[in-house]
Amino acid sequence: MSMILFSVLTLILGLLIGYLGVYFLQIKKKEYLKQKAEDIIKNAEIERDNMLKKAEIDIKDYTLTAKNQIDEEIREKRKEIQKWEKRLQMKEETLDKKQLQLDSKQEQLNKKLEELKEKEQFLDEESAKLTSLLEEQKRKIEEIARMTTEDAKEYLIKQIEDVAKKEAVVRLREIEEEVNENAKKISQKILSLTMEKMASTFVMEKTISTVSLPNDEMKGRIIGREGRNIRSFEKETGVDLIIDDTPEVVVISSFDPKKREIAKVALEKLIQDGRIHPARIEEVVEKVKQELEQEAIEEVKSLIFDLGIENLHPEIIKHLSMLKYRTSYTQNVLQHSVEVAYMAGIMAAELGLNIKLAKRAGLLHDIGKSTDQEMEGSHTTLGAEIARKYGENEYVINAIMSHHGEVEPNCVESVLVSIADTLSAARPGARMEVLENYIKRLEELEKIAKKYKNVKNAYAIQAGRELRVIIEDQFTSDNDAYLVAKEIAEEIKENMTYTGQVKVVTIRELRAVEYAN
Repeated sequence: MSMILFSVLTLILGLLIGYLGVYFLQIKKKEYLKQKAEDIIKNAEIERDNMLKKAEIDIKDYTLTAKNQIDEEIREKRKEIQKWEKRLQMKEETLDKKQLQLDSKQEQLNKKLEELKEKEQFLDEESAKLTSLLEEQKRKIEEIARMTTEDAKEYLIKQIEDVAKKEAVVRLREIEEEVNENAKKISQKILSLTMEKMASTFVMEKTISTVSLPNDEMKGRIIGREGRNIRSFEKETGVDLIIDDTPEVVVISSFDPKKREIAKVALEKLIQDGRIHPARIEEVVEKVKQELEQEAIEEVKSLIFDLGIENLHPEIIKHLSMLKYRTSYTQNVLQHSVEVAYMAGIMAAELGLNIKLAKRAGLLHDIGKSTDQEMEGSHTTLGAEIARKYGENEYVINAIMSHHGEVEPNCVESVLVSIADTLSAARPGARMEVLENYIKRLEELEKIAKKYKNVKNAYAIQAGRELRVIIEDQFTSDNDAYLVAKEIAEEIKENMTYTGQVKVVTIRELRAVEYAN
């Protein structure tokens, strides 16, 4: 019994211990699980925080990248918009300009329309006047019974012609006076500025030169035995050597300035050297020719540099150097060409044209005069051939050919060269004319005027640059005087050769005579 009780107690105790053990084990397990759960939660929270931080960083990076991309796109769009705005602005400006042009053209058209209306009204009035005049003339003709039909027609036509001619002359004079007044003001301004800026130092060329001798004994040495030295000298130089009684002077005569200069320099060298004989004369003359040719080329190069002209062909420079010893009516052609270049350049500057082209054309306009006399053709044609051969442009060639009116000018610079050529040649003292030709030209001018009806007398004055025509007053009117002046000027232009212009002035002479008794 006690054993059973002990067993039961032992069993109960064991169960109790087991229960307690299980209970404590459960508690421990719960604590462990709780701790583990807390660790897991803590780790999860840490991982969550890390992920959140990483996500924030990624979001910031993405946001920054996206923002940069968006900013770049915005900048590109702005640039594109600015381009379009500029284009639109340019188009608007273009449209505004076109609108202004259209408005201007519209205004011009309106003015022309008004002018046409005024002219139409004027023509209607004139037509009405003519109709009235015709009716009046018709009545007069009908009243004249003795007139035939043909006589009546001729009388009527003559009356109408007279009226129309008078009105046309009045209108033509008004138009010409208006045009001439405006053109004269502008041209006078430009020409006066040109002439003010142009100061020439050229001295008139002569046909003789003199060489001073150390003593009169030198004359004999120059003549040589039986005149062989003087004959040799004249043969080599092509001049006439005049040795007379004038003390210590020898005269060199020639119409060719180059030959005269060669002879002068050569003779001075021979006199200085003292050795004068045919062989020495030939040697010195040849040497002087080469020296003068080189001096002329260097002088031309200096002039070209002063003018600011570039890229001239060496052969053209050589041709220009030949002009130093060419004259036209005793005016040195090279100096004349330089004057023309300067004046053409000044006028081109005043008009806003190509100054370099004007100077170049002015310098080369008379280059044809450098050729030998044996070559056929005018100096303008020969000059154009030289310019074309050595690569000058068409404007320069045209200026050369047109400066005497042989061809039409193709640019304003050609016209300026022609004007400058006239100014240089026509200024007082620039050129001398043979007296016989001068008198003949004046007589021709007076003869042309005197052959017109009702011309009483004519006088050429101002060295042939003005023609004064005296016409009878009782047979002519103011309009007739105007027509006579115009017709005389046209005939002079067609039949005479002259430089510059000839002014024709008609004067109606009215003489009133009365006697007091």
